[in-house]
Amino acid sequence: MTTTLSIDSPRVEDGAAIWRIARDSEVLDLNSSYSYLLWCRDFAATSAVARGTDGEPIAFITGYIRPERPDTLVVWQVAVDEAHRGRGLAGTLLEALAVRVTAAQGIRAIETTVTPDNTASDRLFASFAARRGASLEREVLFDGGLFPDGGHQPEVLYRIGPIAG
Repeated sequence: MTTTLSIDSPRVEDGAAIWRIARDSEVLDLNSSYSYLLWCRDFAATSAVARGTDGEPIAFITGYIRPERPDTLVVWQVAVDEAHRGRGLAGTLLEALAVRVTAAQGIRAIETTVTPDNTASDRLFASFAARRGASLEREVLFDGGLFPDGGHQPEVLYRIGPIAG
């Protein structure tokens, strides 16, 4: 990993780069470019970007506080630019975000969803839970048949906790 890597909250100006990283991942459900701009504005406190030497985003995590469970961070998307994959950057970014939100907002659990074929995300969240000594529970949250576009795999809910800063 480059020594000049920095991790911080996203800014609105990062929305286009984050959208491109998501698009180029070829595994994420791509949202509209507008939604990434809103995400950088409204959910910056619960999201993170890794910046390369030029200050441009090279990876991101978007997340939000679950309204019914204010002690739970829901991780929406995680993506690393192709040129920076294979260096543990997603794990570094997840750790940095977890430390920030547990300290600032009292988060005690993390939830995310992973499709059964996404082994990289499965490994990311399983290793995060193991490093934290936290339990990891999995259950189908949304069956594939609920998605209107057809052919979508089920989204399996991963609940990790308790976590501490």
